[in-house]
This record gives sequence, C-alpha cells and structure tokens, in this order.
Amino acid sequence: MSVPTIHHSEYDAALPAGHRFPMGKFARLAALLEAEGLVPNGFVTPAPATRGQLIRAHDPAYVEAVLAAAVDPAMERRIGLPITPPVARRAAAAAGGTIETARQALRRGIACNTAGGSHHAAAEAGSGFCVFNDVAVAIRALQDEGRVARALIVDCDVHHGDGSALIFAGDASVFTLSIHCAANFPTRKPPGSLDVALPRGTDDAAYLAALDAALANAFARFAPDIVFYNAGVDPHADDALGLLRVTDEGLAARERLVCAAVRGRGLPLAIVMGGGYGPDLDAIARRHLLVHCEAARHLSEQ
Repeated sequence: MSVPTIHHSEYDAALPAGHRFPMGKFARLAALLEAEGLVPNGFVTPAPATRGQLIRAHDPAYVEAVLAAAVDPAMERRIGLPITPPVARRAAAAAGGTIETARQALRRGIACNTAGGSHHAAAEAGSGFCVFNDVAVAIRALQDEGRVARALIVDCDVHHGDGSALIFAGDASVFTLSIHCAANFPTRKPPGSLDVALPRGTDDAAYLAALDAALANAFARFAPDIVFYNAGVDPHADDALGLLRVTDEGLAARERLVCAAVRGRGLPLAIVMGGGYGPDLDAIARRHLLVHCEAARHLSEQ
C-alpha cells in the first residue's frame, strides 16, 4: 500500500522574481515523489477549504479579505507574500489539503500533504509567509465532523509555532508542542502547551535528545485522537533561515523518531511539510522527501 499523499496544482502560486519564499519547492517535491515511485496510484487532490471551514479557525473579516485578494498593504507586509488571487487560492487549497490529509490518516494510519504547516497564521492575521493556519483549520473541521475530539500538534519547524499557540490558547482539546530555535523568528513567542527552545547551533545529537524527551512529555500529559506533524526541514544546517546544525542524517533520524512515537501508540499521523528555505529548490525538496520515505516504510510494516 502507498501512503495517501495529498497534492494540488495550486500549491505553486507565482511570486515576484527573487522572492525569498521558495514556492517552487512544492512542485519539485511532487515530481520527486513520482520519480521515486512513492505515489503509484497518483496524488489525492483535495477540495480547497471553504469559507465556513476557514472561519472556524480565523476571523471572518480576515478570511473574506484574503479570499477576495483584498488584504491591505500592512497585512501583506506582515504576511510577507503578495495576496494575489493565485496566492489566495493556494492558501485555501493548502488548508483543504491538510483537512484531507487528516481524513486519510484516520482511515489509513498515516498520510502526507505536500504543503501545509503554516503555523504563524493566527486567528485574525497571517504572518511569516503563512496565510491560513491549515492545521488549525483541519483540527476544527475534524472536530466539527465528530471524527476527533483531541489533537496533538508536534511542530518541528525551526520557528516557534506562535499562530497555533494563540489559536488554541486555553483550549484543552488541543496540545501544541513546538521545538524550535530560541534565537529565531518570531521575536514574541506566546506559550503553547509545551515549548522547547533550542540554542543556536544545536547539532543532531542534542536536537534528537530534546525531541525524544519532548515527545515522551507530551504523550505523558495528553491523550490525542490524532497527531499532526509539522515536518519543517529548516532546522537543517544549510537552511537560509535556520540557525541550527541538523544534518540530512539528523532529519532522517527525526522522521523515524516521530513516526515511531506516534504510530507505535497506534495513533493516526497527519504530516505537513512546514518550512525549508534557500535558493536550491532540489536540495530543499529532497529534505522534504525524507518524511515521505519514512511514512512509506511505516505503512509497509503495518
């Protein structure tokens, strides 16, 4: 069996030349998945998230401004992306992709989105290249459908998951674990359920030890119905926006650790891609490929 892999052609929206967000990595990842034979039955194409789904996690006025591509310049600067019609469609498609990823994970045990992980988006505003918080939208959609009651977010993007922490503050049904670089964006890091702030330059051994302890802590404190894993590859030593010193081997070990911790407990695992930055799109896409390979290994062993 192949891992259900969710992808949409609109994940790749045109940006101005030289923009530092590597939009093209999503199409490169999809091409790699096909080349490696990891999607023998093709991709699952998601329906974009609806307005009704988006406003369960976001302020209606903000959602409407994005969907109309009518976001004011100050908000565009905060997001760091021009909110054009293609970018607005991409944001809705990515959120819909994470909803479908979660549904597939509940059916099959594990599923992957080729995008998602926009964890800086809070209820009333986007930030840091994040328009809609796709994981938050998916959690609310699954709760509304009665599919899950409690969700755990394991956020391994190098940047703190501030938007997720804000959206779920005071919500006992969602546990947010963020392991990130203390010296990195955002400056203000609102507390989540469990925050692990790592010093600049943390290497593989220290990173994996901290993550292992954090996972044990999270599962000791919280019993989820589903786990969302933000598998950002920006902790990599060569990432343009990183500041940690994790290697390819360290990322591969991280993916094994998270998959084993979640699937070893019999829990469904919905995987989103998170961050990964730099001019070499092929290198970034190959780092993202690691979690897909590990997901395929786990599914084949079930």
